[in-house]
Amino acid sequence: MSVVEQRYHAVMEVAAGVPVVQVAARYGVSRQSVHTWLRKYRESGLPGLADRSHRPASSPGRIASEVEAAVCELRRAHPGWGPRRLVHELTRKGVQPVPSRATVYRVLVRNGLVTPGVSKRRRSSYRRWERDGPMQLWQMDIVGGVWLADGTECKVVTGIDDHSRFVVIAKVLSRATGRAVCLAFGEGLKRFGVPGEVLTDNGKQFTARFGSGRPAEVLFDRICRENGITHRLTKPRSPTTTGKIERFHQTLRRELLDTCGPFPDIEAAQKAVDGWLAEYNHQRPHQSLNMTAPVGRFTDSTSRVEETALPVKLPPVLAAAAESPAPQPEPAPSWTAAAEKVETIEVERVVPSSGNLSLRGQQLWFGPALAGTHVTLRIDVNRLHILMGGARHKTLPSKLSKRDLRALLASGDAVPAGPWPEEPGPVDQTSGAVEVDRTVNPVGYVGLGGDRVNIGWAFTGRRVTLRLDGTLMQVLNNERVLLASLSCPLPATRCARLRGARPAGPPPVIPPPAPQIAERTVSSAGGFVVAGQRIQAGKAFARRIVTAHLDEDVIRVFHGDDLITTVPRVTTKEVVVTNSGEHTRRKIV
Repeated sequence: MSVVEQRYHAVMEVAAGVPVVQVAARYGVSRQSVHTWLRKYRESGLPGLADRSHRPASSPGRIASEVEAAVCELRRAHPGWGPRRLVHELTRKGVQPVPSRATVYRVLVRNGLVTPGVSKRRRSSYRRWERDGPMQLWQMDIVGGVWLADGTECKVVTGIDDHSRFVVIAKVLSRATGRAVCLAFGEGLKRFGVPGEVLTDNGKQFTARFGSGRPAEVLFDRICRENGITHRLTKPRSPTTTGKIERFHQTLRRELLDTCGPFPDIEAAQKAVDGWLAEYNHQRPHQSLNMTAPVGRFTDSTSRVEETALPVKLPPVLAAAAESPAPQPEPAPSWTAAAEKVETIEVERVVPSSGNLSLRGQQLWFGPALAGTHVTLRIDVNRLHILMGGARHKTLPSKLSKRDLRALLASGDAVPAGPWPEEPGPVDQTSGAVEVDRTVNPVGYVGLGGDRVNIGWAFTGRRVTLRLDGTLMQVLNNERVLLASLSCPLPATRCARLRGARPAGPPPVIPPPAPQIAERTVSSAGGFVVAGQRIQAGKAFARRIVTAHLDEDVIRVFHGDDLITTVPRVTTKEVVVTNSGEHTRRKIV
């Protein structure tokens, strides 16, 4: 009996003359509830006895729809921005009222732009510290991950001011030898002055503390001693001591190295790092600095060095190299009033033979296969569309500032592009799908958007085509025959930005039915056995019935109409086939 029926019977009993006290006791409710049912029945009849929503008529504290839309738009344009950065950007844009960080987080969760998770419990043993002023302490370290087109990995010597988080050293090196690291250190001293202390780990470029043989003074220690710098070392296996420089490395990888393809040479890599570093030091807000840029804390180093700092002393082996003048920043071009208002530009370029196109420090990777192709770059400060023949090839986050856009206009390399169209050059007018070519590694993984995705060990070493639409990922061979259908690991917005993405071709060819078909139930471990061969379908299909199509060379596994995987056939055993409840044994030759 439903709740409405019970309330109706209670109302009928009261109407028949039964006391309200007895009715309330029989149904296990209060007298006030029975009187409420009677009143609602008199007012609305039987529908009045149904439960009503407890939602308030109005929510004065609810975030405005325009503000919520602005939060979602900023997050989609900058996936790396968290609630605190989004609140800062909304404040800069003059949004009123500005929502709190908790409200912005709930908006992101509600719109599926962030996955809620359990917050990590911070270790109480961590003790945060910071110097009182700039130039009191530098933290230095070495980081890799800068790749060249020939496959060489370069290193970056980095140094950061402890108080201001201002990056004072960012030198790209082919090899991080002791001499090269000390030369980068000397350039930083010449440019910004001598700090009071330097904190490093125990790398052999910085110290001979754990070197073989008798302890000796390395070149780095000598530079510190001759310039009155106290060299401090971390404890072994204690990366949190230099946490500021380690956190900077994470930002460098996420915002620059992970989005830029291989660089043609070291000079191009250094130019890209310098361009990104200028924005990091002077424009990018830093959360630990109350959302101000590091330059705000790092006062004018030139006047400070001239007035208070001692002259830099370098060993003779480095003095000649350090005397070479540092590259001067490009003079600011004279803008016109029209260029000052331009927000979007278009640039025509030809892909070089290396396949890596550079534009004001931002690297665009096309691959040698597209060398000589004419492309159109449509750019603003948030996004960069690459158009080929009027169709969109891919979309990347823009690393160019308004100053870069104006410089391109002033040099004559770009033209104003006007407002953005609704959808410039869609990838696929019908389905929005894209295709990429990948080579499967020896353990069955391919690289997609910086992540490793497992498509199956059966495809190891093969060159396959992946068709992605944000929901489904299909694996095709060279003849566009469907080999497997998997859940798409990336949303549709990221699929179009994959390296080598192109508009999807015609739908794949579905393989014809095999001469032998058998049904199996997948175990809780995600596997099943057919024809004496064990096949792993995945735990996602546990306890489900799948259909195996057995050919002479391969076995294709279907779940309904979806092709799950295709594996080589390694046995010739007899197969038990179920047909109208009867079991027959048939051997495939």
